[in-house]
Amino acid sequence: MNAPILGASGRAEATRSAPRVPIGELVFALIMIALGVFALVGVFTIHVPIGVQVGPTVFPIFVSIILLCSAVAVLVTVLRGKRAEVEEGEDIDPTARTDWLILAKIVGAVVAHLLLIDIIGWAPAATVLFGVVAWSLGAKRWWLAFVIGLAVSLTIQVVFGGLMGLSLPWGPALGWLGGMF
Repeated sequence: MNAPILGASGRAEATRSAPRVPIGELVFALIMIALGVFALVGVFTIHVPIGVQVGPTVFPIFVSIILLCSAVAVLVTVLRGKRAEVEEGEDIDPTARTDWLILAKIVGAVVAHLLLIDIIGWAPAATVLFGVVAWSLGAKRWWLAFVIGLAVSLTIQVVFGGLMGLSLPWGPALGWLGGMF
């Protein structure tokens, strides 16, 4: 219930009561739980060669369990009404509201990345992801974010996809580069 309070002008001003459960934190915790479940289910689709002692599923299972446990802990904490204290050195506004448009742009960039990997290759798709996220977060020189994203993604593609043999699709533009490894 909002109680009137006398302001500096002597007029009655209504106070806003803060919501008991911060919606942004609750949404974050639920998304992280969903991501943890998705990752854990996805682990069981990984092909494990017969006779392997420690297979390719050990690390993903470990990460999925840590993600799920952390997300459940955050959810319980949020539902109990506990919030972290803002540190003095942090340059944030604790009263700022969630910018859903920026969040939607970033989620759209992640979805686009997932859809583009098989079509244009991992490195170009990662370049798009990096550039769009930087632009969404307010990069002054957005074009430089795409250049940096390309350099980083090509380095990762060559090291992990080419030299270590991980399955990162080269795509039509970089298929010639994949033939070198």
